[in-house]
Amino acid sequence: MSLKKASIIIVFILLVDQISKIYIKTHFTLNEDITVFSWFKIAFVENDGMAWGTKLSDWFTFISDKTAKLALTLFRIAAVTGIGFWLVDVAKKHKPKILVFAISIIFAGALGNILDSVFYGVLFSDSHMQVAEFLPKAGGYAGVFYGKVVDMLHFPIWSGVLPEWLPIIGGKYFSFFDPVFNVADIAISTGIGILIVFNKKAFKDDSKIDRPFVESRNSLN
Repeated sequence: MSLKKASIIIVFILLVDQISKIYIKTHFTLNEDITVFSWFKIAFVENDGMAWGTKLSDWFTFISDKTAKLALTLFRIAAVTGIGFWLVDVAKKHKPKILVFAISIIFAGALGNILDSVFYGVLFSDSHMQVAEFLPKAGGYAGVFYGKVVDMLHFPIWSGVLPEWLPIIGGKYFSFFDPVFNVADIAISTGIGILIVFNKKAFKDDSKIDRPFVESRNSLN
């Protein structure tokens, strides 16, 4: 897969991700939700930390939430920069299409969430008890690097009390699937899943493929 095709995939994912986030941010109040199906809801939440809403300050209690947020955003920028260089490298070296595709969607997803973290605090007003305003005259709800990631996809597929015969968790209330996520999260998870499931195909040894050609060429010399 060429770098041009990878770029088209990245732009497409970014557009879908950002359009969906901007729509939710400018049409929903925080924690508002709409039931589409019994197993699918549009639920507006904001994530100030990592996956599942975890914060660095939850782990490292000696740092403030603000410092933890800045550190996480800067780490994300460094990580997506590294992924970007990796993508360019594998595309130029004509690595397997599945590898280039996987890295492309991971990069797009990571960049999509970074845009929220870096710019949304400046671009939007607060969403508590009100629909956010885009480019508010009074300024945004936070500074650059302190924005929150917008999530909206919720799939409460099943909830109920688990059978008593199950060890440890038997008799307890359980809900699947609780996390709320976005298009960027889907892209990242899908890309990582592809690399795990199709590991051998994505990271196949080119030298093993080229060796018969090299040997046949040498025999002719």
